[in-house]
Amino acid sequence: MRTFLAAATLAAAVLPLAILVFVTLLALPLYNSFSFADLLTGHWDPMHRGYGIFPMMVTSFLLAVSSLAVAFPVSLGCAGLIYGLAPPVVAGLLKRLVQVMTGFPTVVYGFVGVFVLVPAVREVFQQGSGRCLLSALIPLSLMITPTMTLFFADAFTAIPREMLLGAAALGADPVQRFVLVVIPSAGRGLAAGTVLSFGRALGDTLIALMLAGNAAQVPSGFLESARTLTAHIALVIAADFQSLEFASIFLCGMVLYILTSCAALLAWKIRTSFGQGMS
Repeated sequence: MRTFLAAATLAAAVLPLAILVFVTLLALPLYNSFSFADLLTGHWDPMHRGYGIFPMMVTSFLLAVSSLAVAFPVSLGCAGLIYGLAPPVVAGLLKRLVQVMTGFPTVVYGFVGVFVLVPAVREVFQQGSGRCLLSALIPLSLMITPTMTLFFADAFTAIPREMLLGAAALGADPVQRFVLVVIPSAGRGLAAGTVLSFGRALGDTLIALMLAGNAAQVPSGFLESARTLTAHIALVIAADFQSLEFASIFLCGMVLYILTSCAALLAWKIRTSFGQGMS
């Protein structure tokens, strides 16, 4: 049994590194033709030998950060209600609803966006087809909110009861205890949940592919079409296997791998230091 567990641990450590090596090797045709800096800072124009992924990197980062900006206050409020600001019956129902929402497939958000959100954005703003960053931002924020909410609620419940009793003894009401004691004390847990949600938003494919418009350009506003790294991979994967276009999807995969790994490591570091601080 111990040997089996050791083999499983070794496989879990080696396989992610093997994937990184795999995507790096398959992107070699690009590295042999262009410098790495040019690929990261250049624009996508394969008709004129432009294979840069800078527009897709900017779009991925912008969409992930903006979705976090929308989801964070909503998640904080929902987690506060679940934690104890709402009556127990309402808090229990809200927690069940949030838990159910974490299981919704991403394609559900995409279909709702295609048939409801895109026509609404087109009608309201009278600009373009409605497939733009704004149309992708709203369902992406909705998708990461349940995960962030549950993470925040867990961080709140880890606050020592003695701190809350001390605040109550000083006359703080439930809202004051939540704002002045619970949120500051759960800062690292909130940061870890935010970083993990950033990684999930960065790695999403379907919502950006179905709603963002997929124009390989640096967007100047949220009503413009744009393409994320994940959407680029999904769109170009059908190209000739020997082409530089095909090799570009492995460069995108490598960038996503590094960014999401950094986010996961940062979240783990925050959580670890949080646990040490609480102990």
